[in-house]
Amino acid sequence: MFAAKSHTSRHRIAIVTMACLCVLLGGPSYAAGAESLIIAGATYYEPGVSGPGWAWTDADHLELNGYAGEAIGAEGDLVLTLAGQNSVTESHAPNADITLCGMEVWGNLALRGTGALSATGSQCGIHASQALVVDGCTVDARADGADITDEAVAGVIAGDIAVRGGGRVVAVGAGSGAGVLAYGVYLQDAGIGAGAAGCQLSVDASWLDAAGDDGGVACTGGSLVSARFVTPVGGAFGAGGVVDASGGMAPHVVVEPDVATPPAGETDGRDVPGDSVEKSPTDASPAAGEPTTGPTANPALKPAAATTKTTTTVTKATVSTPSRPKTATATTAALPKTADNNWITASVTLFILGTALLAAAYRC
Repeated sequence: MFAAKSHTSRHRIAIVTMACLCVLLGGPSYAAGAESLIIAGATYYEPGVSGPGWAWTDADHLELNGYAGEAIGAEGDLVLTLAGQNSVTESHAPNADITLCGMEVWGNLALRGTGALSATGSQCGIHASQALVVDGCTVDARADGADITDEAVAGVIAGDIAVRGGGRVVAVGAGSGAGVLAYGVYLQDAGIGAGAAGCQLSVDASWLDAAGDDGGVACTGGSLVSARFVTPVGGAFGAGGVVDASGGMAPHVVVEPDVATPPAGETDGRDVPGDSVEKSPTDASPAAGEPTTGPTANPALKPAAATTKTTTTVTKATVSTPSRPKTATATTAALPKTADNNWITASVTLFILGTALLAAAYRC
């Protein structure tokens, strides 16, 4: 009888142990990366698809090589690798999920590669609900404000933005509708952070050219690493964005790699290795006076408004941006991860432990 009870007990231990392992090794129920992709007028829910100039290789990775077509959208984090010249344009189809931007990502968006991307829309060229990273590639984002009222209009709208690795960004926003505020780069909290933790602009040895009637760059803070303001001369980060020497919002902001001691208002300025030529403050375009050995040409910049603004803050609560109800999470300027290595390690450890427990149970 004792033997029978012992045998039954061992079976119960085995069943419970295996059940626990199945639950634990099953891992999270969510998939990394984008849950869906909208491109060329169609919606896809599984990677492994492609079309002219594009390939969705895995959940968080999209490749563009010579793509020229309708807007691109993604639900979740996305890494976009660029090769050659690419362009996305706002879709005007009445049943389209993306109607206001050239590119719209509800999550973190990382743009990288040796290519270029031109994105245009009525409210924004590129919209990322969380962090936008431009790493080494060339980006031209523009919004014309067509049929937009009581909204913020900008070439780039995001939570945070980081330009690094020699990346080049041109962002232009325009609009004449009632209640429209036009910016080159507009960084909004959107519930993902506050104060020093949100709405941050970071430029590291790279180029940024942003223009808008109400401000070239609207943000709550920022930092320049191996980079400096070329326009406005004596620019600085104010309470609501980049301001000129008078303290007014600068309608045109140009940041270039640093070649000398940075002016007042900048942080962490250092020399760029191998760049020994001082750039003139009048050389305001990334397309002028910069290396031309890259694989693509720099986008041309539309003339910026000449009016000097006197306001020093941006009332972001009074304007709205592309509106789709999403659950916001913490913003990060790092590239989205493609795998959860910690979970894999824990799963392997639990599997070994479970196997040992099973062996011990049967020995008893």
